[in-house]
Amino acid sequence: MKPDIHPTNNHVLFHDSSSGEEWQSRSTMKSGETREIDGVEHYVIRLDISSASHPFFTGRQRLMDVEGRIDRFKRKYGA
Repeated sequence: MKPDIHPTNNHVLFHDSSSGEEWQSRSTMKSGETREIDGVEHYVIRLDISSASHPFFTGRQRLMDVEGRIDRFKRKYGA
């Protein structure tokens, strides 16, 4: 294997701003904010939405399209 071709793999703490959920992982991402957890420095990556707050994954998804697209098209254009 060639040396120095792979990006560095960092300890990362992902923080979902919508739900407040946090989880640790490893990633090539970095940020200016860090937090120490169990003696290991983690970069803090803030997310607007994740599987912890997305309506599809939480089961709070609303059904938007009650009538089908084809029915709306036929009604609109008389086809």
